[in-house]
Amino acid sequence: MRSWLLLSILPLTQAIRIIQSNDDGWAEINIRTFFDALTNAGHDVVLSGPAENQSGTSSSDAPPKTVDADGCIFNSCPGGSPPTGSNATNPRLNYVNSFPVTSIMNGIDVTAPKFFGGAKPELALTGPNVGSNIGIQVPFSGTVGAAVAAVMEAGIPAIAFSGRSGDPTAWNQPTPLYSKIYAELALKITSQIVASGTPYLPQGVFLNVNFPEVTSSECNDIDDFRFIFTRVNPGIFSEKDTEWCGTNRLPTEYDIFFRDGCFVSISAGDASDKTTVDAARQKPVADKLKSILSCL
Repeated sequence: MRSWLLLSILPLTQAIRIIQSNDDGWAEINIRTFFDALTNAGHDVVLSGPAENQSGTSSSDAPPKTVDADGCIFNSCPGGSPPTGSNATNPRLNYVNSFPVTSIMNGIDVTAPKFFGGAKPELALTGPNVGSNIGIQVPFSGTVGAAVAAVMEAGIPAIAFSGRSGDPTAWNQPTPLYSKIYAELALKITSQIVASGTPYLPQGVFLNVNFPEVTSSECNDIDDFRFIFTRVNPGIFSEKDTEWCGTNRLPTEYDIFFRDGCFVSISAGDASDKTTVDAARQKPVADKLKSILSCL
């Protein structure tokens, strides 16, 4: 994959401090592949994810506990391990034995400053989640919950990434094609937001991004994809969206999910309630992304 190699070896023009998390577990291959892509691009990255699969835990939060006898997900830490810990060979890879929200906040407040000279992260990235998070799924997603926590509790702009393909897979297995593609796409969106300058997102806003299915015959190269600006929830009775692609009503994430083709939905979500933000805050997001966005 020429595009994958290119993104892996060429540093970004601007490297920033990034905190990563997810709800599938710190040792799941999607987040590890994305960690490598971000690091290879020159970013200063710390991963702080749950010790176990915590999918569907929304915004739950609880103090981390000692790891039970079964150990961390995919045997990535032994039973009886401390409530928090790190990879033996790379201390930037960290687990927190609790929910995604707890994991990312521990990373923001405790772990990341050790690597960032006392500073906090500048951007929070969660996922790519194993499975889509669209529409009515969004409030229940731990991947979204972690992103929203970064925005609401720490004031850090955040992007939640989810991908339709795959099953939970250990970090030490051969990297599936979809993991590579999702890491490339997530890096492209991240690069666009970073290049747009600060503030990376309007106050109280997170991005909810969903990638389509990747197969050996379709949607298997980053150049196949088109990025569509969407809304999280249907807006029949809501206020008008920002003017975009000749209309003031954006397509929903469901519209993109059920459409044939290699379409990526990007929604500007309100971190206070995980729904679509108002038009006034959609517009600066669209302006930041406009050079990569397409119209249907």
